Amino acid sequence: MMSTSFAYDDPLARTDLSMRKKTTEMFKDMGRGMWRTGRSFGRVGALYSGVECVIESYRARNDMTNAIAGGFVTGGILARNSGPRGAIAGAIGFAAFSTAIEMYLRRDTPDDD
Repeated sequence: MMSTSFAYDDPLARTDLSMRKKTTEMFKDMGRGMWRTGRSFGRVGALYSGVECVIESYRARNDMTNAIAGGFVTGGILARNSGPRGAIAGAIGFAAFSTAIEMYLRRDTPDDD
């Protein structure tokens, strides 16, 4: 929804369409944007999960190193077209993000007993 608010062609600004047509166009555009965004998130998630699973299978351990290495490799792959510096920056950034999420998910929760 947010990406459609930044769209260049605003269907509500067109004067040749009725309000119903404008609304229909706006919702179709939002649907296309959400589909595109969801597909991108799915691809990134599948890539990260696959890389982390391969690393975990190879190492035969379930620890933080898998998340860090998986994030590093995934970030490098996603940023490969921006050159060596961009790939390294993407790898480090994705590894940091993966580490933060993994630390949050692995935190000790207090018992309610």
